[in-house]
Amino acid sequence: MATLTQTTYPTLLDFARRSDPNGKIETIVEMLTDTNDVLKDMSWVEGNLPTGHRTTIRSGLPTATWRKLNYGVQPSLSQTVQVTDSCGMLEAYGEVDKALAELNGNKASWRLSEERSFLESMNQAMATAIFYGDTATDPEKFMGLTPRYDTVCATDTAAGFNLINGAGTNADKQTSIWLVVWGDTTCHGIIPKGSKAGFQHTDLGEVTAENWGGTGLRGQIYRTHYRWDCGLTLRDWRYVVRICNIDSTKLTTDSSGPDIVKLMLQAIHKVPNLSGGRPVWYCNRDVLTWLDIQSLGRAASVTSYGALKVDYPAQGQPVAFFRGIPVRRCDALVNTEALVTGF
Repeated sequence: MATLTQTTYPTLLDFARRSDPNGKIETIVEMLTDTNDVLKDMSWVEGNLPTGHRTTIRSGLPTATWRKLNYGVQPSLSQTVQVTDSCGMLEAYGEVDKALAELNGNKASWRLSEERSFLESMNQAMATAIFYGDTATDPEKFMGLTPRYDTVCATDTAAGFNLINGAGTNADKQTSIWLVVWGDTTCHGIIPKGSKAGFQHTDLGEVTAENWGGTGLRGQIYRTHYRWDCGLTLRDWRYVVRICNIDSTKLTTDSSGPDIVKLMLQAIHKVPNLSGGRPVWYCNRDVLTWLDIQSLGRAASVTSYGALKVDYPAQGQPVAFFRGIPVRRCDALVNTEALVTGF
């Protein structure tokens, strides 16, 4: 069974620990990963640009020739293309009443507990952007996965080849399952060049708030600024697979609805090498529920070979695995995706 922790590919928490020896932001980052499972898996690389990352992608292989004696070989070259991914700036301010914070006796921890809602909001915005961010419609965000995998390709020359059809037909009633192999040569998060761990937490201390509780009212508050400059780079499209067109209204135990187990088995065989990074499944609560139910309905031999297994660690929540790959619930994946056509 796959392990949950692989130190080869640094997560956001790894970056925070390496870049801030005083540990001032570790607590914040740990809270982020506690409420966003994607961040537990996603590897991060510092970008080579102040605003993002430029990646050289191999788009074609050189030609190899069987040579005969006394005959030469025609030289050839590989083909490459450069892609630039930009970062987005996600920010929030946390504010608490000074008098209320000091009543507690431990204002630092109390302030942090009160500001968890801001962190949760940033988590949800980040998770949504990872899957649905589209710079064509929202240029202030970064490009997520769905816009990169929304057009079917019949040949293995573009990302659309890694689209698997869940056979749904209802417009705007679809959801997706993603298999992502995180790694520095496959797919990873990016932070701007020179950025401090990507996530920045600044205690602005005591300030006077204007219009505090009403127009013209003032009050003393403690203010915290959160900033997260981040993006996503897809270096090798072959290491991400999208199972699209899963009709969320037709999930069931029989063959009348999507067979999640068979679809996920197809996705595994789209990836060239699962050892090329940290592979993880992502789906929403509805899909995960029916995956569990459908797995129970399989014959014992099939279940033990290809369907869902659950690991019960000594501490923490049980973790589901499919073919040794952890399955993460991600509520950012909606049930209202548009239908992907062209299959």
